[in-house]
Amino acid sequence: MQIKADFINPFLEAATIVFRDVLQQDLIRGKIGIKDSPAPSHEIAIIIGVVGSFSGEVVYSMNLDAAYKISRKLVPGLSDEDVKNEYKDILGEIANMTTGNAMNIFTSAGQSVEITTPNIQETNSTSVRFNKKPTLSINLYSKFGRIEVNVAIA
Repeated sequence: MQIKADFINPFLEAATIVFRDVLQQDLIRGKIGIKDSPAPSHEIAIIIGVVGSFSGEVVYSMNLDAAYKISRKLVPGLSDEDVKNEYKDILGEIANMTTGNAMNIFTSAGQSVEITTPNIQETNSTSVRFNKKPTLSINLYSKFGRIEVNVAIA
């Protein structure tokens, strides 16, 4: 497997920054594993493409409960119905902040990389397909729940 920490750490650090600064919540790193694809394990997937000095995909995933808790934290006045209707947009904003932070981290390290706009998908209602490629999977934990980060970059 040819996945380097230089490719993974900016995405983990960016998520940690956003959770700490925007959601006032620490992320705790859990187990790291190897998978044969970046396919998510949870119902919600935030898919980010990476091109430049290296290429591949980063997929953050979480269950619906975690997505709803994050949405309520960011927009506390939403009704349950509004949360169900708006959570993708709210997660999209979190994903955009995370992506922006990751790009800044790569740029500060002198790496030329482009990151696509995050794509939020419900994995049980769409047919998102992921190519087989070596993937490092890292679990991050917060009071909102577990977030799986799958990094398939070479």
